[in-house]
Amino acid sequence: SHHNPVLIIAAPVIGGLVIGLMARYGSERIRGHGMPEAIEAILIGGSKVQPRVAVLKPIASAIAIGTGGPFGAEGPIIMTGGAIGSMFAQLLKLTADERKTLLVAGAVAGMAATFNTPRAAVLLAVELLLFEWRPRSYVPVSVAVAVATVLRRPMLGSGLLFPVTGHLHLTMPVYLLCVVSGLVSAGLAGIATVLVYASEDMFRRLPIHWMWWPAIGGLIIGIGGLIVPQALGVGYNVIDAELTGSIGIGLLVGLLIVKTMIWALSLVSGTAGGVLVPMFMIGGELGGLESHIFPTVGTGFWALVALAGVLGGVMRSPLTGVVFAVELTGRFDAILPLLIGSSIAFGTSVLILKRSVLTEKIARRGYHVSREYDVDPLEMAFVEDVMSDDTADLDDVPLVRIGDTLRHVAYVMAHHHQTRCAVVRRDDEFEAVGSIELADLLVGRRRDLEEMRDTERVLRPRLPRLARPGKQNGRAR
Repeated sequence: SHHNPVLIIAAPVIGGLVIGLMARYGSERIRGHGMPEAIEAILIGGSKVQPRVAVLKPIASAIAIGTGGPFGAEGPIIMTGGAIGSMFAQLLKLTADERKTLLVAGAVAGMAATFNTPRAAVLLAVELLLFEWRPRSYVPVSVAVAVATVLRRPMLGSGLLFPVTGHLHLTMPVYLLCVVSGLVSAGLAGIATVLVYASEDMFRRLPIHWMWWPAIGGLIIGIGGLIVPQALGVGYNVIDAELTGSIGIGLLVGLLIVKTMIWALSLVSGTAGGVLVPMFMIGGELGGLESHIFPTVGTGFWALVALAGVLGGVMRSPLTGVVFAVELTGRFDAILPLLIGSSIAFGTSVLILKRSVLTEKIARRGYHVSREYDVDPLEMAFVEDVMSDDTADLDDVPLVRIGDTLRHVAYVMAHHHQTRCAVVRRDDEFEAVGSIELADLLVGRRRDLEEMRDTERVLRPRLPRLARPGKQNGRAR
């Protein structure tokens, strides 16, 4: 619809003012797009979220999106669902790890209920929020996602959000072009990430209180809306047009530039909104442009590949990007191309950017977030591998047994505030057969370092020697 330009400018500014007041006098935690705040609560805050966040966050998000904010609802929903899970956990006597499980269960259950994407929700928990792969956390999260998805269907239905049909003509050149699409998606992801945090630096230099920043972000949104009105709001209709190929190249270019700019500039102003759906839309715009260059494969194919690639590059969650794209569209026959594009974008993003758009915000607050998981080398070595036969001065020293892992020994030392343990046989706890010290635990770490650093050629193939003509067994005929 054609609205008064004054309204287009004023609506997001007023929305920003309201959100700024809510953040100033309600809870500052409602600012931002939700997922970094959820990660921070998990890693640093003992998985404790204030109850007021569960109330104020969805209201702030509704105001931001309803007044034209170019955001998605998934980030606030994740934070709100996480707050509900955390509140439930705080009412019980639980450990921080158990609170984390319930926080994540609430967060991804909210995502599954919103988009009808249970598989992607579980993968988001594994790739982004849990920071572990254990049955104790995976099973409750999966159950919560399943319950939320089942309860969603009588209320919102079970249909696909962006159904796409038609046959795909997949050939070897298409798979190679998916690699190219992944590289381009990584470049766009890098530009978007740099733009977000360059904008944050700009806002921090403003000589006014942060309460007024969302109003400035609203002004930016309004200006963008005057240029390309379709860039405002969540943009589900635009995403649908991108995936069905019913959008012109001129609008694609305008949307790609304006949507990226107003999303990045307004997101860091402290308003409330998500990342997933905007990246979905921006990736679809990139893929729509690629479809005018690459060969025709099927309806919305290149838009789908690019949006999965942009998600993999921006969020560093490549599997979530693939499955989320498939579950939203029903394009299960596109899994391999999506996996290629998303993985290439993810790998390239890791090379060109130190951190993702989700973890950079936490790093700027002085915390280190690791997204790489590995088997603990102390779990692969045992007491008997490093113990000594020294049994002197073992009074009041904690006991460990032959057959225990060095990881267990590390836990025992930490629990008892000791740097030495007595070693006993598993069937005899009264006679020490040796001891183990803190320095001995470095053996496991040293082995892991050697496996990562030291190179060797294991196989040395030898080519057979050919006999010279006229000779046999070294003698002339």
